[in-house]
Amino acid sequence: MNPSIEDPIARNRAPSNKPTRIVDVDALRAAALLLILIVNIAFFASGYAFQLVPDPAHDSWGDQAVVWLVEALFAMKAYLLFSFLFGYSFTLQLDSAARRNVDFAPRFRRRLAGLFVIGILHAVLLFHGDILTTYALLGLVLFAMRRVSVGTAVRIAVLVTGGIGFVLALAATGGVELVTDPATALAAGQRSTEALQGGLGSVIAEHVRQLPAMVGALLVQGPLAFSAFLFGYAAGRRRLLATVGENRQLLRRVQQVGYPVGLAGGVIFASGGGTANLTGLTAGVLTAPLLAAAYAASLLQFFRSDRGRRVVAVLAPAGRMSLSNYLGQSLLCVLVFTGVGLGLAGTVAPAVVILIAVAIYGVQLAVSAAWMARFQYGPMEWLLRAWTERQWPPLRAAHTSPALHR
Repeated sequence: MNPSIEDPIARNRAPSNKPTRIVDVDALRAAALLLILIVNIAFFASGYAFQLVPDPAHDSWGDQAVVWLVEALFAMKAYLLFSFLFGYSFTLQLDSAARRNVDFAPRFRRRLAGLFVIGILHAVLLFHGDILTTYALLGLVLFAMRRVSVGTAVRIAVLVTGGIGFVLALAATGGVELVTDPATALAAGQRSTEALQGGLGSVIAEHVRQLPAMVGALLVQGPLAFSAFLFGYAAGRRRLLATVGENRQLLRRVQQVGYPVGLAGGVIFASGGGTANLTGLTAGVLTAPLLAAAYAASLLQFFRSDRGRRVVAVLAPAGRMSLSNYLGQSLLCVLVFTGVGLGLAGTVAPAVVILIAVAIYGVQLAVSAAWMARFQYGPMEWLLRAWTERQWPPLRAAHTSPALHR
C-alpha cells in the first residue's frame, strides 16, 4: 500500500525578498495532497486493498483500468514528493534557528514526539496506513545527519534506493510471493470490508488488527521515504526550489529523464499487480523517485507562468496547513466509507471513488482558503507548534503576505 504523508514541520519564516517562491513550495505541497488522497482513498473504499487483491465486486475492465492508472501514475510517487519536501523544509528550519540563535535540537525533538503521538492516534482512529509515525522516527535520523555534505546526502539516498531495489529483486528471483494464497487474501478482504462497514468500535478494531501488516509494508516504504528526505535535504542546501528560474536547465533534465524512465517503471509496476508483485514492486521502487521528481519539476515551472500564479493562489493555503488537511482527508473518508458515516465501503466503483477524492479535495481547498485568510496556522499545525514551543502561539493572522507564514 502507499499511505502517504505530509510535511507538518515546515513553518519557518522565509526570507522577505522571496515570498512568491515560498508560496510555490506551499502550492507544490498542496498538489501532492491531491495525489496522496487519490492513492489513499482506495484503502478506505474497500478492505481488499490492504490484502493486495482486487475487490471482486468491482472487477470490470473499466474498474481495472482506473486502478491501473492510479498505480502507474501516482502510487509510490505522492508520498515520495511529500518526503522530499519534508527534507527540504528541514534545512529551512535549521537556517531559521541559526538566524534567531535558538537551540534547535530540543524543539525539533519535541516536534517529532508530537508528530509521533498524532500519528499513533491517526493510525488507530482514522487510517492504519498512517506514515506520520515513520516520519517522526526517520526525522531523528535526518537530524543526526544534519551536517553531512550535499554530495554525501545524495550518495546515501541513491544507495538506499538501490539497496532496497536490489533486495526486492533478489526476493523476486528467489520466487518469493507476497500473496501466497489468493483465496485466503480474498476472504480476509471480505472480513476487512465488513469491519469497515461497522461502527466506530469495529473500525478501530480493524485498524488495530492491520497494524502488524503495516509494519511490514514500512520496511520498504520507510527507507524510500528517508531517501527522499535526503534528496530534499540536498536540494534545500542548494536552495533549488528558491531559485527555480536559475535552474531551468536542471529541471528540464529531470523531466527528460524522469518521465520516460518513471512512466516505464510505472507501467511495469501497475501491470505486475502493484505492490502485490515483487518484480513490479522492484521496478516501482527504482523508478518512482524519478517520476515524482519530474512531476515536481513540471509543476514548479508551471507555477512561474501567469496561469500558474493563479493556480498557486488557489493551492497555497491548503499547502500551508497540510498536516490538518492530511488528517482531514482521513476523517472525511471515514465519514464517507465506514459505518461511522455513510458506510459506502465495498459499494463504490473505483471511478466514483476517484470522483469522491476530487470532491473532498475541492472542499479542502475552499476551507483552507477561508481558514488561512483569518489564521496564521492550520488547527493541527497550531497545536503542534504550541507543543513544540511550550506556549500558545498567536493564531490570528497578521496583516502580512501569506507567503511569510512559514
